[in-house]
Amino acid sequence: MFQDTANTALQVPASTNSWPAWLVRELRSDQAGETGAVAIYQGILAVSRNADILEFARNHLETERSHLAAINAVLPSAAHTRLLPMWRFAGFLTGALPSLFGPAAVFATIDAVETFVDRHYAAQIQRLDEENGDTALRALLERCRLDEVAHRDEARQSLEANPSVAVRLWCALVSRGSAAAVAVARHI
Repeated sequence: MFQDTANTALQVPASTNSWPAWLVRELRSDQAGETGAVAIYQGILAVSRNADILEFARNHLETERSHLAAINAVLPSAAHTRLLPMWRFAGFLTGALPSLFGPAAVFATIDAVETFVDRHYAAQIQRLDEENGDTALRALLERCRLDEVAHRDEARQSLEANPSVAVRLWCALVSRGSAAAVAVARHI
């Protein structure tokens, strides 16, 4: 079991032997995503000097670490993504770069990332439901999804104005990059 920031237990499913190949691929992409998410908050913490942003990042970093630990616990080591250094680097840049431009850029970036992650987890959960999949795994993915939605909503509420054109373009790049990372991580 792992703890998220709400201090509720993340239950880790016991067995992975009967999981279909598509699910293992999805969990590999989840591992890549959660690795990137940890690095995003580390990038924010390394660059930002804004007290509110630093508190936001510290709080969410712990949740992302718990998600990563849970995914690592259920994904067989032979199925782990081999590109963890790349996901860490990309995640760090995704957090560090907007931190150079202030809170609006950081919050908009988190909104973009978590909007993508919400859809990504929701699609996995829907497929598990359709196939009467592992209920413990479904609960874990749903808990992770709900945490990500809370991060997105907090970031949205923290935005004081509409993001600039440059920030919107950055967020579009982040969303496309997230989709490309998922596609790659499913296979490597």
